[in-house]
Amino acid sequence: MFHPGRFVWRVLLILHVSASGLEPSGYDSDTVMCSQGLSKCTMKDEMFLLAESDGVDVQKVTADFKFCSKTSDRCFLCLVIDIELHVHDTNVEFEGSTELDEEFDSEGARNSEASVTMCYKTPSTMPTCKKVEFTVNHTAITQQNHTQISMVITQPAGVSFGNKVLVYPHKFLHLTQEVDAPSLNKVCSQKLKKCAEECRVPELRTVIPKEMNSVELQFDGRNDSFLSLCIQYEKNGMCQRWNRGTIPLSSVTRCMCLMAWYDDKHVRAQWCPFTNMDFSHKTVWRNVSVSVRPTNNYGPMLLWNLSAPCRLDGEVWPCRRESSCREMKGFRQKLAEGAWRQNSKGLWERRGVFEDIDLQPSPCVMVKIEGMRHELGPFCFNQSDRWRWSLLTVGVMLLVFLTLLVFYIKRDFVKKWAWSWHHGGFVKIGRKDHVVLLSPPDVDNVVAESVCGLGSLLCNQGLDVTVDQWSRTEQSTLGPLPWLHSQLLKLNHQESRVVVVLTHSALQRAEEWTCQYKDEVVTKKEDEGPCQVWSPYSDVFTASLRLIHAHRQQGGAGERFLLVKFASSPINDKNLPELLQGLPLFQLPSQTQALLTELRLGVKARTSRGKSRWKRCGSDGWRAKTKNSETKPLNHLPGKT
Repeated sequence: MFHPGRFVWRVLLILHVSASGLEPSGYDSDTVMCSQGLSKCTMKDEMFLLAESDGVDVQKVTADFKFCSKTSDRCFLCLVIDIELHVHDTNVEFEGSTELDEEFDSEGARNSEASVTMCYKTPSTMPTCKKVEFTVNHTAITQQNHTQISMVITQPAGVSFGNKVLVYPHKFLHLTQEVDAPSLNKVCSQKLKKCAEECRVPELRTVIPKEMNSVELQFDGRNDSFLSLCIQYEKNGMCQRWNRGTIPLSSVTRCMCLMAWYDDKHVRAQWCPFTNMDFSHKTVWRNVSVSVRPTNNYGPMLLWNLSAPCRLDGEVWPCRRESSCREMKGFRQKLAEGAWRQNSKGLWERRGVFEDIDLQPSPCVMVKIEGMRHELGPFCFNQSDRWRWSLLTVGVMLLVFLTLLVFYIKRDFVKKWAWSWHHGGFVKIGRKDHVVLLSPPDVDNVVAESVCGLGSLLCNQGLDVTVDQWSRTEQSTLGPLPWLHSQLLKLNHQESRVVVVLTHSALQRAEEWTCQYKDEVVTKKEDEGPCQVWSPYSDVFTASLRLIHAHRQQGGAGERFLLVKFASSPINDKNLPELLQGLPLFQLPSQTQALLTELRLGVKARTSRGKSRWKRCGSDGWRAKTKNSETKPLNHLPGKT
């Protein structure tokens, strides 16, 4: 049966919302339209927990996405929901109570208030609901109390391009509709890309100035600081970032494409402007390379690999190189029939193999590219793999030779390194330990010669040596004790050692200094007569006794001070003065190697071995406990008898 009211409703709906496609409709805000019999239609937001429908039953729901626009340069996504309702009959529900629950207009029509709530959600968002309230004119509603409502929701919350959206009426979940929002690519491939903000892309122009060997890129639109650009060979090739405004002509090929986009947009624009330029074809031909390699893994085969900036059409065949390269019949292969793939450098590669081919003599390969007037080649196997292996062998031999040469030049360093490992762990060979060599107070010619010889020996062993006999001027200027302190502070004080040479007079001087320190020297002087007159070295020796006493009070004298005695000046060391007891004592030249070992040990090694290295021998004083104490004496050490 024909219903005039329903026909008018359909016409109005078609005029307001496009029935198919994504053509923009004239809306810029949420809108609701009601059919005949419904008036005062309003739509408002509703909490989904409080959503309800009153006075109507939802019969059918149809949802779709459209584009809404008030102007031609601005459009956006809209959700359109068509609802078919069944309105409750007030005569049935409120029979006998019409005076309380029905309203009458001036013409006596029966009216009532009703509402319906529609909700929508994406898989990742909470439901969003819209409530439509309206007045029902029961006398104007068409047969069987059926009516329609159309809702237009502009820019629905939480919905973006490509989302799946569930649309359902409250309390009528069985009528849930699933609708897909259009993808951004689909939208931007249509006329909508001119009005949809998400589809905005840069506009590109390419200019080739006559005086330049490059292509100039010019963009229209937003600020270039928001613009990104990449270059790709072939439309589906990898895109390599490009940060310059020009491209060298030598890099431009017929398959080169440019892709540009704004950093805050997902849509990219692609241009391939060089397809029909003659010079771009020649660039491709100049950059074609072919490699050939024979193999016998699964029978005689000739492998070939062709690379170029663009994928090519043409043919490849093997040939025998004589006066010219004569084709080997029956092996031609078409480049277009194989799979091309892009390598890490952005070049397209096509690989192939000629099977069951005679490899003697080694064949070559010829290439014919479509569009070129001449053939490329021949490309022959040039023993490149063997040359690489030969080059690797020569490189290894050269490396071994250089290693041996460096080892020979630095053999002393290597010996010291090995010695340091053998004697308590790695030490810093490149760093010279500081040694201060002090003479006894009674220096005669023999003792002076022995002290200087010992200093020279220590210098030759890589130690930084200061001998008091070599620094008379500095001692006179600074004073003995300040001079000795300055020598200990030249390097890290933890790495400095003081070697004190003992003679009979040195022992006597140490004993007297000890007694003087204990306020007993006055009595000894009265018994022994006038004080002995000492040499100029007596002041430095006395200063060393003061330092030994200070270190003994701190418990570290043995870590800093060493005692030596020469065979040319024999002394009885069984009863050392109390001040010198506990210090390492070496007799030269028989214990020269043991002395060197001790001087070269690092601080940590000396500290860790200090308690076990020296052994107390009762009244015999302190003796070096080391295997090196029995080594053969050095023949060149002065003072050897």
